[in-house]
Amino acid sequence: MPEAYIIDAVRTPRAIGKPGKGAYSGMHPQHLAATVLKALKDRNDIDTKDVDDVIWGTSAQFGLQGGDMGRMAALDAGYDPMVSGVTLDRFCGSGLTATNFAAGQILSGMEDVVVSGGTEMMSHVTSYGMELRAAKLNTPGGLGTGNMRLAEKYPQSNQGVCADAIAAIAGITRADLDAFGVESQRRAALAMAEGRFDKSLVPVIADDGTVILDKEQYPRPGTTIETLAEMKPAFEAIADMPSMPGGPTFRQLVNKVYPDLDIQPLHHVGTSSGVVDGAAALLLASKDYADKHGWKPRAKIVAMANMGGDPTLMLDAPVPAAKKILAKAGLTPDDIDLWEVNEAFAVVVEKFIRELGIDREKINVNGGAIALGHPIGATGAVLIGTVVDELERQGLKRGLITMCAAGGMAPAIIIERV
Repeated sequence: MPEAYIIDAVRTPRAIGKPGKGAYSGMHPQHLAATVLKALKDRNDIDTKDVDDVIWGTSAQFGLQGGDMGRMAALDAGYDPMVSGVTLDRFCGSGLTATNFAAGQILSGMEDVVVSGGTEMMSHVTSYGMELRAAKLNTPGGLGTGNMRLAEKYPQSNQGVCADAIAAIAGITRADLDAFGVESQRRAALAMAEGRFDKSLVPVIADDGTVILDKEQYPRPGTTIETLAEMKPAFEAIADMPSMPGGPTFRQLVNKVYPDLDIQPLHHVGTSSGVVDGAAALLLASKDYADKHGWKPRAKIVAMANMGGDPTLMLDAPVPAAKKILAKAGLTPDDIDLWEVNEAFAVVVEKFIRELGIDREKINVNGGAIALGHPIGATGAVLIGTVVDELERQGLKRGLITMCAAGGMAPAIIIERV
């Protein structure tokens, strides 16, 4: 059976994702995507005519992020016009799914070289959303699609309210979540100080040659338990806001399915993923192509899986996804050296650790989205690259990456250092 290898992984620094405040604010998202695609091309001397496809993840495919970013960014990056591109959406899991699809093409024997990755400019998503609200375009139901029939079948609430609901079900406290948030910041600060991200990080350059950003912009390394204790819950007011004009509140949407659940406001900005802009890309190749062209693989794909979960809780599928992929690979949790579970909210990873009995020293060892930010469609590709780098740094063997996605889903992948 063919093998799929990861040859290289690159990403941009993550910039604050607020209009007018972040380093990338005002940039075109395709420029950000082209930055990582060009970096892969230049670092690996890719003959881009040999690239069979570019598979890209972008969740909010509207406005500047519409129009098949995978194809357009490849053209912008100087890839041969014969290289095709496609852009997909699995919400937060888009970049990871793009990589799984790329690996699947190679494992099937149909392709030899595929580039995967993702981009999300939350500064654009936020500004576009503000325009929609200003125009009073309300499309409730089915995560904003206006499908009220689906909304009746599966109430889907605000994700922060879902995070607080899961904490209530799991018995996870505000103190537990705050401790997790502080540790994410501490680990990220150490990783940056020690240059652990340097191998994959590529600067974003303006057309005139000036550096727009060459380091992480979001982290707050001075975070302490005391500073987090002062933060007000972020979703307390949202929980009791109408989900649509005249409709049920976000709390009521959860309580339709879990009528006895007392949802207490717990998560805040220090225990939720950061709103950022960013892009990431990976170069995947078959063994035959890598051998013929002198590429030294950094990791190989061991297994891939997808899992659905409760759409109402929305964030609860990573645990079953991990169990599914471990079973497919014939492995146990003890066989995994490093875990990356996206820190959409602190409760997601805290619950994952408790349910699977994970050693805390093996999971999100360089911090996560709470400290570094979550560029939605790019994050999965970022996490895979982070694990590749860290397996090499520590001389370890296997890593498992998974993440929750809106709608109640979780893609997963296991990789092994070569």
